[in-house]
Amino acid sequence: MASELDRLACFWAGSGTKRPTIYRLLNRTQRVQYDGASCSLTRLSYPVVSTVDTRWSSLARHLLQAVKMSTPPNNTNEKLGVGSAEEIHDGPITVPLSTDGPAPLQSRHPFFRRTLFQILVVGTCAFCAPGIWSAMNGLGVGGSQSPNLVNAANALLYAFMTVTCFAGPWLTNAIGFRWTLAIGSLGYPLYAAGLYLNNRTGATWLVYFGAVTCGISAGFFWSVEGAIATGYPEQNKRGRYIATWFSFRNFGNIIGGAISLALNHKTNHRGKVGYETYQAFIAIQCLGFFSGLLLSNPDKVWRDDGTRLEASRGIAWRTELVQMWRLIRSKEILLLTPLFWYFGWMQAYPGTYLARYFTVRSRALGSFMSAVVGTLATWLSGVLVDLPWSKSRKTRAIATWVLIAAMNSGTWIWAVYIQNEYRHTNPVLDWADQASFGRGFGLYMFERLSFATVENYIYWCIGNLSDSPGDQIRYSSLLRGIETAGVAVGFGVQAIPTALIATASINTALWYIALPFSYWATIQVVRKFDRLEKEREEAAESVQEVVVK
Repeated sequence: MASELDRLACFWAGSGTKRPTIYRLLNRTQRVQYDGASCSLTRLSYPVVSTVDTRWSSLARHLLQAVKMSTPPNNTNEKLGVGSAEEIHDGPITVPLSTDGPAPLQSRHPFFRRTLFQILVVGTCAFCAPGIWSAMNGLGVGGSQSPNLVNAANALLYAFMTVTCFAGPWLTNAIGFRWTLAIGSLGYPLYAAGLYLNNRTGATWLVYFGAVTCGISAGFFWSVEGAIATGYPEQNKRGRYIATWFSFRNFGNIIGGAISLALNHKTNHRGKVGYETYQAFIAIQCLGFFSGLLLSNPDKVWRDDGTRLEASRGIAWRTELVQMWRLIRSKEILLLTPLFWYFGWMQAYPGTYLARYFTVRSRALGSFMSAVVGTLATWLSGVLVDLPWSKSRKTRAIATWVLIAAMNSGTWIWAVYIQNEYRHTNPVLDWADQASFGRGFGLYMFERLSFATVENYIYWCIGNLSDSPGDQIRYSSLLRGIETAGVAVGFGVQAIPTALIATASINTALWYIALPFSYWATIQVVRKFDRLEKEREEAAESVQEVVVK
C-alpha cells in the first residue's frame, strides 16, 4: 500500500519535472494491519510552497482524509493520527480503512479552531476597524465640514494602502495571519483621532499623520482579511461566509450611524458633526487589535468536513514575487482588473455627494441606512451564488452578474440626471422636506446598494480561483492594491474642487468599460472552479483505487 501511495503521489506531483523535492512524502511511517497483512503507511504532509500543482494539493488532502476516516474496530481507543507529527503513534494499530462518505467532525476539534469562528473573528475586526471607519465616511467626508481636507487625507491614506496591500503577502508569510490582522487594525484609531482634533481645534496635522498611519496598517489589514474570508471556508459556504464578514463590517456602519444619528439628530443645517461622535468611534476602534489576536493561523484550522487548511510559511521573497507575477498575468485577474479599478474609483463620490447637499442629521441618517441596505444587498448576492436554486453554478453566477449589472447601470444613469439638476439649484436637503429629500436620498441608497453587491461579487470571484490560503492572500492583495490605487486617484480628484456631474459621468464611463470584462471574468471563474472541482474528484477516485488495492 505504501508503494502505491508513493507511486501515485509522485505521479500527481509531476514526476520528471523540475519541482522542489519538498513535495516528497515525509514524516514518520506507521505500521498498519490492512486485510491481515502488515504494511508501512507513510503520512503525507501538506505542500508548503505555492508552486505546487493543484492536483497534488487535492491528492494530499484526500489521502489524509482517507487515513483520517479510519475507525478502530472492537471499540478500541487506539486510532491512527493524522494531525501533527507528534500525534502519530509508533506502535502497530489495526484499522479497517473506510471510505464511505466524508469523515465526521472530530469532537476534539474545539470551536475556536473551526472556520466559522475564524469568520466571526475577522468579522469582529472588520466591525471595529474598517466598519467604524466606513461609518465616519458614511457621514460624508468623515463628518467634517470641509470636504477638501478629508478627501486629500483619504487620497494620501489610499496611496500608502496601495503599497502595503501589495506587500501584504510578505508580511503574512513572515509573521502569520493572526499577527498581520491584529497589527493591521492599529492605524484606524489614529485616523479618527485626527478628525476629532480637527473638529475641536481646527488643527490638520494629525489628520494627515493619522491618514498615513492608517494607510500603512490598513493595507496589511485589507489584504489578510480578504484572504481569511475567501480562503478559510469550504467552497459550498464561501458566498455566505463572505456575506457574514461584510455584515459585520456593515454592522460597524449601523452602530456608528446610530451613534452619530443620536448625537446629531437636531442639527438640521450644513456643517460638521459633534466631537462626541469621534470619542465613541475611537473607543470602538481600539478593540480591533485585541480581537485580531483571537484568530487561528491556517495550519491550526479545521473545516466542517474534517479537513485542514494548507499552511504555506517560510517562502522566500523571490518565490513570493514570482507567484504574485504569475497571478497578475492570469486571465482571470486581467479580466477583473477594470472592475477592481471601477470599484475603487467610485468610492469617493457617495460621501462627497452626501456632504455637498445634505444637512448634518440627514448625513447621519445616510450613514445608518446605507449600512442596513448594504447588509441586505451583500446577503442577496451571497445567497444567489451559493444556494442551489439552480444546479448549474454558471447559471447562478450569470444571474447574479445580471442583477448587479442592471442595478449599477440604472444607478449611474440616475446619478448623472440628478447631478445635472443639482449643479444649477445647489439644494440643501433635509428629511423635513420630503418632496426634495426623497429623490436625492434615494440615489445615495442605490449607490450603497450597488457598492455592496459589487464588493461581495468580486470576493466571490477571487475566492473560487484557488483553494490555497497562500494564493488567496495574493489574490486579495492584488484586488485591494488595484482597488486602493483607484480610490487614491478618486479621492485625489475630489480633493480638487470638481463638479460632481463630471465625477458621476466618469464613474458611469468606468462602469460601462468594466461591464463586458466582468462578464467574461465570470465565465472564466466558473470554468476555473469546475476544473478545481474535477481535479478534486479525480484525486478522490485515485485514493479510492489505492485503498481498495
